[in-house]
Amino acid sequence: LKLAPRCQSKRRHPQPAPMVEGQVDRDAGREPCPDRIIEDLGGAFGMGCAGGFIWHMVSGARNSPKGEKLVGAMLQARLKAPILGGSFATWAGTFSTFDCSLQYLRKRDDHWNAIASGFLTGGVLAARTGVRQAGKAAVVGGVLLGIIEGVAALLMRSTSQTPREQALQQMEQDKQMEEYRKRQAETGGGLFGAGLPPGLGLMGPPPEPEQPPAQPTEKRKKFGVF
Repeated sequence: LKLAPRCQSKRRHPQPAPMVEGQVDRDAGREPCPDRIIEDLGGAFGMGCAGGFIWHMVSGARNSPKGEKLVGAMLQARLKAPILGGSFATWAGTFSTFDCSLQYLRKRDDHWNAIASGFLTGGVLAARTGVRQAGKAAVVGGVLLGIIEGVAALLMRSTSQTPREQALQQMEQDKQMEEYRKRQAETGGGLFGAGLPPGLGLMGPPPEPEQPPAQPTEKRKKFGVF
């Protein structure tokens, strides 16, 4: 009798969505999907808690009676800050889930994924209020993400160089390197003497050979000889 081999479960590690050749990831500094969802959840929750703590602390201090403003501010902040953090985390988690899903389906990561994810997130989170309100929230989410992505694209284009500027910079660097090699060949100063007189470089002039110290001459007097 042959025993059936023991089944071994192979753990599959999540792989990022394949990218089209020549396609540049718009979020190269972030974690790949699906780890991005966890990162956005934690970041949004922390941001919401920090902002909500400050906001509700000020609000609690203004609404508390005189003499108990500090106690009222701290109580209000501790009660309301986690709620706002949870709302932020819900929105960010839903948005990142749609973003990673669209990235997997479309096989690319561009600004249209973020705009469509904002549209779907706004509609899903407002679905319990009715179709009309969900549609309005979806439009607001799509427009808001469109503005954010548009501003980000403009900033990236203004700070990054165009292909023509990159080509000109490369040509200038090649020209400077050629001049550097010519000076190095003319002066013969090696790595530390390019552009300087022969024998003088960053390390200074070559050391002179040491000479033995001169022996003092002694005058010997002999008998009868001066």
